Amino acid sequence: MNRDEAAGKAEELKGKAKKTVANITDDPQLHDEGDVDEAAGKTRATVGTAKRKVGEAVERAGKAIKR
Repeated sequence: MNRDEAAGKAEELKGKAKKTVANITDDPQLHDEGDVDEAAGKTRATVGTAKRKVGEAVERAGKAIKR
């Protein structure tokens, strides 16, 4: 797990927490903020996963070329 993946998961959790509090307090604005944070976190985690997989593929290709 790289930094983007970790930060994305953290942001996603922050969004879920905001939505939970919003549901308890009946605050639609906070719920919307939670939706935005959760979506941003999922996006960042997905970008991080893609970066990691590309890096792993490049590393495997480099090792194959050296053989």
